[in-house]
Amino acid sequence: MQLAKLLHLQGFHITFVNTEHNHRRLVRTGGPEAVKGLPDFQFQAIPDGLPPSDNDATQDPAALCYATQNYCLEPFLELIDKLKSSSDDIPPVSCIVSDGVMTFGIRAAEILGVQHATFWTASACGFLGYLQFDELIRRGISPLKDANLVDGSLESPLGWILGMRNIRLRDLPSFATTMDVDDVAFHFVRTETRNCLKSSGAIIFNTFDAFEEPVLEAIRTNFGGQVYKIGPLHLLGKEMYEPETESKSISLNLWKEDLKCTEWLDEKEPQSVVYVNYGSMAGVPMICWPFYAEQQTNCRYACTEWGIGVELSQDVKRNEVVDAVEEMMNGEAGKVMKHKALEWQKKAREAVGVQGSSLDNFMKFLLDYDHKNKYRLAGSI
Repeated sequence: MQLAKLLHLQGFHITFVNTEHNHRRLVRTGGPEAVKGLPDFQFQAIPDGLPPSDNDATQDPAALCYATQNYCLEPFLELIDKLKSSSDDIPPVSCIVSDGVMTFGIRAAEILGVQHATFWTASACGFLGYLQFDELIRRGISPLKDANLVDGSLESPLGWILGMRNIRLRDLPSFATTMDVDDVAFHFVRTETRNCLKSSGAIIFNTFDAFEEPVLEAIRTNFGGQVYKIGPLHLLGKEMYEPETESKSISLNLWKEDLKCTEWLDEKEPQSVVYVNYGSMAGVPMICWPFYAEQQTNCRYACTEWGIGVELSQDVKRNEVVDAVEEMMNGEAGKVMKHKALEWQKKAREAVGVQGSSLDNFMKFLLDYDHKNKYRLAGSI
């Protein structure tokens, strides 16, 4: 959504495509106004191939992965065909920007003969980790055997991965330690990231050069197309929005926000509250307990490359959590990490500022995708 709003700000006509399941959840959360959009910023939905479920239910990840790869292309093409004849005032779809794990958008663009780009919303280091799955199979590392869980294999450094210094097997995304290479999740991320890499379009990352430079260089080395680093997007948006911008008010949320906690927070002393969540954009150090997908890789980079985190063991006990919180809030290591987090925050702001790398990359993307023609974009998530 943040990327779509920035492109709209630059004059693009946007069609934001959701699954019907998520579209219903958005309406339930924010009412019909949530997907009303603007004349040149529309919301559309396609079926995901799964049976209808409760509006607030989380869909089965494995079933959703399978359905996305096998059932979404045809309805997406039908939607684009419908958009062609919807109005003479609306330009035809000339570029498709698809989520990095919705690469049926790439196939649709190839069929239609239009430009396309994939937008990887997670970390670049996570993306590079997923790209190793084919090599793990080739080297006989995957699938793992029971013995590998206790024989030290998970701690073994994988020195052959360009751009990932001292990375261990257990630091790769969680699916890398599968015992079945036909597992739906393993197959899904393996093929989706491979599709991104093999496409003739661009890959857009929500990161900035200084933050993941060796990783980004390794991706560029293996990818024939353009790589654009335009993050952090929430900061880039703040730099570019004008107060009167219509699309600034457009937002999506699958859950109703409860802002009562802000009143409670306002009563607390500075640096006295621990925030427990999946992550933060506040520029603070992190206590990491990775569980799923690329969380393991993010944890490794937060703790060793970026210097802003400490990892809890998988079988963590209460006293370990207490020690980590106390060290992070009051200890010397915590002070160092807070300082480092502020340094990264400063670099992130510089990246989206005037002459910053992310702003330059965003403007280059506009030029490379022939912005002067005011193309209409159809995005899929």
